[in-house]
Amino acid sequence: MKTSVRWLNQLLEGQTLSGEAIERSLMAVGLPSESREAVQTCAGPDECLDVEVTSNRGDCLSHVGLARELAACADLKVRLREATATGAHATRVDDYPRTLAASDYEAGPDVASVLSLENQVPDHCPLFLARVIKGVKVAESPAWLRAALEAVGQRPINNIVDATNFIAGELGNPCHAFDLAKLAHIGGKPALRIRLAQANEKLTTLDGKPRVLKGDEIVVADGTHAQGLAGIMGGGDSEVSNATTDVVLEVATWDPVAVRKAARRHQIRTIASHRYERIVDARTLDAAMDRAAALIALLGGGKVLPGTLRAGKPLANPMTVRFRTQRCLALLGFDLPRDRILRHLTSVGIEVGPLGRGGDDLLCTIPVWRPDLTREIDLIEEVARIEGLDAVPVHDKMAVRVRPPQPSERARRELGSVLTGLGFHETITFSFTTPKHAKAFTPSDLEPIVMDDARRGDEPALRPSVLTGLLTCRTRNQHAGVQHPPAASALAPLASVGAGGVRLFELASAFAQQPAGKRTSPPGHAPTAQDTIEHFNVGLLMDCAGRSIDDQRAGVRAMRGVVEALVKSLAGDVSRLAVEAASPHAPALAANGYARLSLFANGSPQPLGYFSLLDKSALASFDLAVPVVVAELNLAVLLAHYPPKSRVVLPPTLPAIERDLSLIVRDDLPYATIAAALDQRKPANLERIHYVTTYRGKPLQQDQKSVTVRLAFRDAGRTLTKEELEAPVATLLASLKGAFAFEIRA
Repeated sequence: MKTSVRWLNQLLEGQTLSGEAIERSLMAVGLPSESREAVQTCAGPDECLDVEVTSNRGDCLSHVGLARELAACADLKVRLREATATGAHATRVDDYPRTLAASDYEAGPDVASVLSLENQVPDHCPLFLARVIKGVKVAESPAWLRAALEAVGQRPINNIVDATNFIAGELGNPCHAFDLAKLAHIGGKPALRIRLAQANEKLTTLDGKPRVLKGDEIVVADGTHAQGLAGIMGGGDSEVSNATTDVVLEVATWDPVAVRKAARRHQIRTIASHRYERIVDARTLDAAMDRAAALIALLGGGKVLPGTLRAGKPLANPMTVRFRTQRCLALLGFDLPRDRILRHLTSVGIEVGPLGRGGDDLLCTIPVWRPDLTREIDLIEEVARIEGLDAVPVHDKMAVRVRPPQPSERARRELGSVLTGLGFHETITFSFTTPKHAKAFTPSDLEPIVMDDARRGDEPALRPSVLTGLLTCRTRNQHAGVQHPPAASALAPLASVGAGGVRLFELASAFAQQPAGKRTSPPGHAPTAQDTIEHFNVGLLMDCAGRSIDDQRAGVRAMRGVVEALVKSLAGDVSRLAVEAASPHAPALAANGYARLSLFANGSPQPLGYFSLLDKSALASFDLAVPVVVAELNLAVLLAHYPPKSRVVLPPTLPAIERDLSLIVRDDLPYATIAAALDQRKPANLERIHYVTTYRGKPLQQDQKSVTVRLAFRDAGRTLTKEELEAPVATLLASLKGAFAFEIRA
C-alpha cells in the first residue's frame, strides 16, 4: 500500500507525525513498511511509505484505514472531511477539502428520471450505487489533488478521474466514472446493467487492450455492450474525456472470488481489483458515494442530481461478538485494567456495551470496515496488538499442561493402527485428477468441479473420490516393479481369503457440485458455496490375489472384513453395520461387486460409504494388471461413534450347539436376502447366524449356487442335543419357502 505521509497527517488531529514515527507506529501494530522514500510532488516534497498489508486487512488499503491504526496506537483522532468550494479550486496543498452541506452541490431532477439501473447478479454484486453529476467541466485537477496522487505513485489524469482515484486511496472504496452521453439507452434513457458477460463478448478496457470475454465474468454494461470489467477496470467506450459534461458515478462492491478469477484470466492487476479481492463491505458504500459525488461536482463545477440508484441485496445487520475480559486476561498472560481493555477496543472502532447478563461479559459491535473480526479471539488479539506485543512478559520457564489427545485424534490414530495392522500403507496423494477420471468416480446425481486455470494442465478437476489418488499411486508402484509381498503371520486372516498384494489407504477430502439444474445460484451463474459438496473420507485399496472370479470374490470378502474391523474398533459393535448389495453410484465401480454401507445410530441408518470391485474399464484406464477392491467411508460418520461404549456381559455357562444348512438358490439371490429372512424367522434359542461359504459348480446348474450358513443354538438352563434341533430347524425351513425358492443340499 503506497502511502503519503502528508496525506496521513491531514487525516489526523493532535500532532503531525514524521515519516519515521509513522513507520515505527505502524510496525508496532503489525503493519511493517517495506520502504520509505522522499518524493517530489507538484506541491513540494513528501514521503511515501510502502506499507505491507496482510490479505485479511483490506481496510488498511486506504489512508483512512492506516490513520485509524495510527490514532489507536498514538492516542490521536481521525478526522474525515468532505470537499468544499474552497478546497475544490485551491492551489496550495494545505487547502485540503473541508465540510459542505449537500444543498450546496445538489440540484436538478431526480436521478431515476435520467438513468436506469438493473443488477442481474446480486450474488456477485451485493450492492451497486449510481449517481449522476451534470454540467461538469473536465480540466486539470487542483494542486492538492495532484500532489496527493503523485505522492503514492499515480499519474494525475483530469479532475473527474483523479477524484475517483482519490476516494479509492483515501477511503478504500474504488469507484468509476462513466460518460453519461456514451451509454446506450433502454426505454428511452441511458442504462446500466450488471450482468454476466456473453460468450466471446468483446470489451476494450481503459488500458486500450481489446479483450474477449469467456462468458462467466461479471461486467457493467449499458443497453447493448459491456462497458467495464466489474471490480477490475472500466471500458474505453464510455470513459470520461475533455468533451464530457454529464458523469455517471459508480460505487459498488463485488464478490472477491469473481474479481480474482477474472483478473487472473485476463492478467490485469489494478488497485481496484486488489482492494475488492480483500472484501469491501456494502455498508461502507453510501458514505463513499456522498464523498465522491460532492468532490466531483465541486472539482468539475457541476451539480449532483438528487437521489441514488441502488441495486443489490439488503444491507447486513451489524455483527456482534461476546467478549469476556477474564478470558482476555487469561490468554494475554498479564494483568491489564478493564478500562484500558475497553479503550483499546473502542480505539479501533469497536462499540462496546454490557451483554445484559451481569459480570464482565461485554457485547462488542464490529465496525463495518473490519470483516476480519468475527470471534472473541480476534478481539483479544486486537487488545494485544494495540497494547503492544512487547508488553507480553517473557518468562524464564514455560508452564505446560499435558492433556490427552482429543477423541477425534485418538479415533484417527486407532483407525491408522487398525489399517496398518492389516497390512495397509498410508498415502498422501494429489487433490486433482483428470476430467476423465473425475467423471468416472462422480455420483450420477452430481458433477465434478473443474478448475478454470491453465496452470492445472491435464489435471484440472478436483477429485470426487479419494480413490483417484490411491489408484494413481498403485499404478506408479506397479510400474516401479513392486511385487505382491507374501502375507506375514500378522496378516494370516486376510491371507486365507486372498493373500498378499499391495494395500493402500488415505484420509482426504473429496469434492463434487450440484449439476446446473439443481443449483441454488441463478442459471448461468457460478456455483455458490451451498452447491459445493465436500466430504472427508478414508479411501481403501486392496489387490486381489489373481484375475479369477474366485480371487475377486475372496478380495471382496477380505475388504468387508477390513470394514468390519474398523467398525468394531471405532464403533464397538459390528451388528450396527448394514451391508447391502446395490447398483454402483459411479461408472468406475463394478456392477456385480458393489455394496452400500450404513451405520445404525439411535435406530436410524447413516450412510457410511461403500466397497466394490473396480470396473474393467477403470482398471484399463489406470493401467492396472491385477483386479483391485476399493472402499470409501465417510470419516465423520465413522469417528462420531468413538470411543466405543463397552459392555460387560457374563460368558455363557453352557455350550452352544451348531447346525449347518446348505441352501441351493438362484445365483443372483443376494446373501443379504437370505440372512434377513433367517433373522426374521429365527426360532427360540437361535443365538446367531454365520455365513460359511458359497459353492458354484457341478452338480449344480449354471444359474445356481449353494450358500452354507451356520446356526448356533443355546439354552441358558441346559445343554441342548442335536435331536432337539430337528423340529425348530424344520419349522424354520418351512417358513423360508415363502421368502425365496431353495432346495436343501445333501
